[in-house]
Amino acid sequence: MMKSFTLLIAFLASFAIASPWPSLFSRALDKRQAGRCGTGFGTVCGANECCSSAGWCGTGYLYCSAPSCQIEYGPGCDANVRPRGPDTTNVARPKVGSIPYGQAIYRCNRNGDIALTYDDGPYTYTEALLDLLQRYNAKATFYITGRNLGKGAINDPDTPWPGLIRRMVRDGHQIASHTWSHQRLTTLSRSKFWNQMIYNEIAFADILGYFPTYMRPPYSASNSTTDAWLNELGYHITYFNLDTEGYLHDSPNMISTSKQIWDNTVEGRSPATNKWLHIEHDPVYQTVYNLTEYMLRSIRRNNFTAVTRRT
Repeated sequence: MMKSFTLLIAFLASFAIASPWPSLFSRALDKRQAGRCGTGFGTVCGANECCSSAGWCGTGYLYCSAPSCQIEYGPGCDANVRPRGPDTTNVARPKVGSIPYGQAIYRCNRNGDIALTYDDGPYTYTEALLDLLQRYNAKATFYITGRNLGKGAINDPDTPWPGLIRRMVRDGHQIASHTWSHQRLTTLSRSKFWNQMIYNEIAFADILGYFPTYMRPPYSASNSTTDAWLNELGYHITYFNLDTEGYLHDSPNMISTSKQIWDNTVEGRSPATNKWLHIEHDPVYQTVYNLTEYMLRSIRRNNFTAVTRRT
């Protein structure tokens, strides 16, 4: 009897080693028990949990804030929260004018123009940036992200963001979309992609009574599929042909690198034959408090005009 039992145990053990099913089940169970999630693991967190950029389920700012939280795998990601306001999905989207929809735009229309643009805001430094632009009577385009960097929704009345966005319009700047939570659009399902655009529209409409028709894809990541979807939604897709990389040089010692990039491109060039569509980021301290005034002085000195992208 004891011998038969021993043989049975040995047989079952050998089956477990040979069969892939116990192994696969065990690995999936291990991941779930370990709280792993995301693209590298293929598992989704619990209903109220978030999936961090490192692939861990959890709650709180480090797990849930956009753009780090993996929205396809973390139901609790702050980017998955719809902003207040009427749905814009079925709003009419007429395509007017000669500027193409659903196609890449890399430059300004007129020689002598430099379109200053700022991504990812509004943020803590945006008000100071608006003050600076006003002092130089310069216009810019703000590619606004609806919910990122733990700032809350842009249309939350308990934040300064609605007032800053209204001021942008009042001061003559252009408002454009940089998606709801700065996701890489080429990695998203159609439904999540739609949320990225529609949620931002809802927030814009709640603040301004309308939403913009210009956008810039986060990380400059797009493809034929996302371009077709943006065309369907009636958006002009804008990029840039001047990047000082200010976001990479956010220290007093490093920002000179961005100034050198600017000088190498703009200084001494004729406004009769040159034009640029530029990119910066207003959540970057040195960009707002150092680099921008350097650029504005250069624009004046070289007889260019700081304009919005739609000019």
